[in-house]
Amino acid sequence: MKSPSELAHKLKRQWESPATREERLLCGESSANVWPVCVSIGRPRPGLVASDLDALKRHVERWRNVRVGEVVWQSIAYRATAGPVEIPVQWMLRRPTEWIEAVDDRVIRAEFEAMATFAEQTDPLFHSLFVRKRSLWREKPIAEVLQAARLAMELEPGCANGRPLRTLSLAGIDTKFFERNARLVTSLLDVRFDGEVSRMGLEPFLGAFAEGDHWLLVVDLDGGLLSFQRQRVRGSELLVTPLPAARILIVENESCLHQLPALADTIAVLGAGFDLSWTSAPWLKEKRVGYWGDIDTWGLQFLARARSFVPHLQALMMTPDVFALHAGSAVNEPVIAGIDPPAELSDAERSLYAGLIQDPRGRLEQEFLPMDCVHAAISEWARMPCR
Repeated sequence: MKSPSELAHKLKRQWESPATREERLLCGESSANVWPVCVSIGRPRPGLVASDLDALKRHVERWRNVRVGEVVWQSIAYRATAGPVEIPVQWMLRRPTEWIEAVDDRVIRAEFEAMATFAEQTDPLFHSLFVRKRSLWREKPIAEVLQAARLAMELEPGCANGRPLRTLSLAGIDTKFFERNARLVTSLLDVRFDGEVSRMGLEPFLGAFAEGDHWLLVVDLDGGLLSFQRQRVRGSELLVTPLPAARILIVENESCLHQLPALADTIAVLGAGFDLSWTSAPWLKEKRVGYWGDIDTWGLQFLARARSFVPHLQALMMTPDVFALHAGSAVNEPVIAGIDPPAELSDAERSLYAGLIQDPRGRLEQEFLPMDCVHAAISEWARMPCR
């Protein structure tokens, strides 16, 4: 048999389960299938009744003093007693507030009150996130969390238009808001945009200027141009430090490293994403520059940004023909970069962009191109005369 304090501890452990919190707090129309929550108290063993009747009396008295929910009693006959004894067998809680009262924990009560505020004042789209992932908001002022939820409903892909995040004036935020709440805002936007923000990064997704120093992967495809075959270099360093190769290959995603061929007089820079401001480096004007990215609206946006800095760069494997040839590996692009194709794209690229928006499977990621196709395209680019 369990005492009220023992079952309160059990109910507290249940609160710590994200799935249980979500089921009980966000049950909506299905509440009849969730509530009431019935917790078994258990029955005293006949041996205990016979040997320690005072313990049984104390147990019964504790449960008679419970004022939360409903205690279900049952008449049970024992040989050691003159007649049937009313025994508490179940604790029934009919609503979330009774669950919280039964736990009787200051921290949990505060969390529940915060969740109630979020449910009242934020879009229902975010309610599950707030209930399941308390670490996103527990150490933050409630007013700031509400502000983040309002902001997440205003933000759209590319809305920063190349400005730093701190300059965005939305939902009444201050210049340090993104710095304090980047993880929270990213998680909220992930709910709206199917995880795309985490995949790309907050600044690339919003089209913001990356003020931090982004690390890029620099790879010596020649094998004898650098002291290391691979090394991490800050974008700010590449802006002022020429790479010792006639050809520079810019690759959107680091995960494509294994697809690159060995190539004389060539260095690859991988993992830039939207952080392409380093391509404004004057020394790139003297290099043959290739760019290879995903065939989707974001990949073409990144291509356009790189071309705005390096007008003479050549796009590799980002054509309608390549997309059509490997369409079997294409997937849905859950969030597009924008309806209008960037001005820096060629006519063929703009046509491709428009087609991708209409295609239910409008994303062909670099990683899914066959290695022989990648080697052939890069080798053909390398055979062209250097500037």
